[in-house]
Amino acid sequence: MESRRGARRESSVVFHRVAGVGANGHGVPGGDLTPGKAYCSDPMAKTREIKKRIKAVGNIRRITKTMQMIATSKFARSQQAAMASKPYSAALFSLVGELSSGTGDVSHPLVNGTQAEGARDLTLIITSDRGLCGPYNGSVLRASMALLRGNPGLRDGEIELVGKKGAGFLKFNRIPVSRQHSQFGDKVTYEKVEALAQEYIDRFSAGQIKSVRVVFMKYLSAARQMPETLQLLPFKPPARQVDSPEKGYDPVYEFSPDAGELLNHLLPAAVKATLFQSFNDAVVSEHVARMVAMKSATDNAGKAGKRYTRIYNRARQAQITTELTEIISGAAALA
Repeated sequence: MESRRGARRESSVVFHRVAGVGANGHGVPGGDLTPGKAYCSDPMAKTREIKKRIKAVGNIRRITKTMQMIATSKFARSQQAAMASKPYSAALFSLVGELSSGTGDVSHPLVNGTQAEGARDLTLIITSDRGLCGPYNGSVLRASMALLRGNPGLRDGEIELVGKKGAGFLKFNRIPVSRQHSQFGDKVTYEKVEALAQEYIDRFSAGQIKSVRVVFMKYLSAARQMPETLQLLPFKPPARQVDSPEKGYDPVYEFSPDAGELLNHLLPAAVKATLFQSFNDAVVSEHVARMVAMKSATDNAGKAGKRYTRIYNRARQAQITTELTEIISGAAALA
């Protein structure tokens, strides 16, 4: 009987391998699920522990699946808004290019600036308010740090931040943030961006700042986004595209009023459209990154649930086998 008790204790230790979701973790508390890792408890407690883990992983999978569906819906809406604004921006830039070529050397405060003494550079970094969006914020912040390290004058200038996720990173790297914008969120409106762009235009024209750069995540496609640094001010008019010789003509435009007066209205509009497009690209990139991250988390939770189920079945089978062995051994001892 003593040898059978020892065998029972050994069997309980060998087959008791319940823990959390593993070394990489899926957000479920517990130890390691690696086979061979043993801990001391009775078989009934072991199976109950596994069932709790299965339920917890199932709850996590439902949450991540819901977040994936929400991100997919927001991505579709924001992508439509971003794509709808691009034709306007392209036509506006084309017109500015034609006007600048018609006037020769463009002389405008938004192009040449006002070199006042004490003017500093301004850098606007666009991050997200919420996490769980994969490498989105990390990529933007790494690009920002590379820009600041490569240009010491930018680090000594004004640094403005959009979104809450970049605040902790910049604070850890001891980079002072002169202003944090919290009015945008994930539903960017043209009115809010226009007010910010107009503020930059007024300060740049008055000589308070000598340049404005924007660091954001540029949306290229659903499978590709990349961090980009855009010089917003001084504004660089796009070069005029000369038609190919095969077309046989080069259009000549007549402007009324004159090109210089038109530029006074179109250049501020181009600056505002550029900043608005940057915000739209950042929002779309955030949603697509969150959609991909939540899909990956949902798939991982599903795999963890299957792994827990296999471990539970093995533990239950070991428990039943142990109980049958005890019954048979008891009956044999009484015989």
